[in-house]
Amino acid sequence: AADGAFEAIQILKKANLAQYRPASGVEYPAGEFGRSLRQVAQLIKSGVGVEVAFVDIGGWDTHNGQGGEQGQLANRFRELSRGVRALYDDLGDRMDDVVVLTMSEFGPTVRENGTGGTDHGHGTCMFVMGGPVNAGKVYGDWPGLNREQLYEARDLAVTTDFRDLFGEVVQKHLGAKELNRIFPGHTVNTGKFRGVL
Repeated sequence: AADGAFEAIQILKKANLAQYRPASGVEYPAGEFGRSLRQVAQLIKSGVGVEVAFVDIGGWDTHNGQGGEQGQLANRFRELSRGVRALYDDLGDRMDDVVVLTMSEFGPTVRENGTGGTDHGHGTCMFVMGGPVNAGKVYGDWPGLNREQLYEARDLAVTTDFRDLFGEVVQKHLGAKELNRIFPGHTVNTGKFRGVL
């Protein structure tokens, strides 16, 4: 483990993170999310062998005052979309061999609560982009918005387990064979793959 850590340190020194310049015209959003995406782009472009990277963006749990076009939720989506677009543009042709997945651990409620928020819902959506993606489609089942179609009469029903989507990408894009080792306690059913790749 120590040898692996020292090797990683040497690789990162060669990547020279402080001197990185994105592709011409690319501007990542200010803040930790933009900086993290920029570092992922640099590592991919430096050829150090990045296979999986994770970037986090918080602030999605809108208990109150969610707002409209200029509200806190819209601002989160704006930062997310600008960041992912910057990554896409910065990587250029390298996006042919990159898959980007977005996910959230919770979704909004269907209706606003008494303080104008949509906190702690159930179902949500995930976005997938990249070269090998069968793009331009919505994959999944639409559960509907009638009260009897909602989970606990308030949230969108979950129709896809995120591990099945991740499993499809890990198997088809990265070539992993033993998905049960990657997702302990969950049996990935390839019959539930949505065909995103």
